Amino acid sequence: MTFDNKQSLDFAREIDFSKILTNPILDIAARFWDSERYAAFRVCYRSMRRIDDLVDDRKEQGEPITPEESTQMQQLMQDWLDAARAKAPGDDFQAEFLRTTNHFRIPLWPWERLCKAMIYDLSHNGYRNFRGFLRYAEGAAISPASVFMHLCGVTPKDGTFEPPSYDIRKGARDLALFSYLVHIVRDFQKDHLRGLNYFADDLLAEQSLHLPELADIAHTGRPTQAFRLLIRRYMQLAEYYRQRARATVDRLLPLLEPRYQLSLEIIYGLYLLTYQQIEPNRGRFSSKDTNASPERLQLRIEQIVSSFIPHPRQ
Repeated sequence: MTFDNKQSLDFAREIDFSKILTNPILDIAARFWDSERYAAFRVCYRSMRRIDDLVDDRKEQGEPITPEESTQMQQLMQDWLDAARAKAPGDDFQAEFLRTTNHFRIPLWPWERLCKAMIYDLSHNGYRNFRGFLRYAEGAAISPASVFMHLCGVTPKDGTFEPPSYDIRKGARDLALFSYLVHIVRDFQKDHLRGLNYFADDLLAEQSLHLPELADIAHTGRPTQAFRLLIRRYMQLAEYYRQRARATVDRLLPLLEPRYQLSLEIIYGLYLLTYQQIEPNRGRFSSKDTNASPERLQLRIEQIVSSFIPHPRQ
């Protein structure tokens, strides 16, 4: 990969993106960080995936979750949180997690909100309305993004780190919601083939759509006009949060070191690429149609890096 930018971007030149283009976008962006912070991201992300997969893997089986199962999974999450609060790890990985959060001064509330969202998932498949989706996204999307924003903004001091100078939740919210709405459309086929639904009931009702119809579209690849109107509505919502996300990123960039500025541009730019690829009026909404190819992802990364000019630190 070659770059035209004359700024000091040695940290970008060292990355072989051809090996990671199928990774989550947060992971791709975090590769620009120094090795210590990237390792911290990996630990935090892995811990969140464990909680998320506990519920998703069970829901994917298709059979209703019994009250007994729900109680058992809720207790597993509660026990994990209690151990984290007490700084009494239950296994080697949680010990590594606690060392990481303590060293980087990462608060526990993102995991608390994530668990709350996953407990909601145990007895729901979707949301009564879009407002309910936003509440759910506080844990499912904004919490992981807040940890990312925290690690972007911490400052080394006396062998540890000072927390960021900005509110990490506010800094993460709009970019996380833009990204999550793009996710919902991008992963429509994959999610509905797994029996997972992330559309709000009130927005489905606007088009007189029901979950069996969405499952049929996912299986056949033949979207109806009503479904296209639903996707158009979600793209309008994504555009609203895209504009807010761009304004937030622009506000935060001067507060960060160059490599962390660039990582935010990568997140925004790669989700924007997917957003621009989705065609409500003509697309078939298969996973192949809605996911950018590795070649397009790599080209977009090269374009972002080549045009990147760091903002002076405030």
